Amino acid sequence: MTPLLGSFAAAAPAIAMLGVFACLIGGGWMIVKGGDRKKGVLLLVMAAVLLGNVVIWVG
Repeated sequence: MTPLLGSFAAAAPAIAMLGVFACLIGGGWMIVKGGDRKKGVLLLVMAAVLLGNVVIWVG
């Protein structure tokens, strides 16, 4: 693996975790504010799937 790809592979779980936190906050905000609850729930589901991917990558 080239050094560039190796550094990206090392940073990918951290970037994905930032996405997990963003999806959790955004989904929670959409549900609490009563905007579009269906999209809020979908964001929470997406955060769970992304978290599962991170667990698989790291483990």
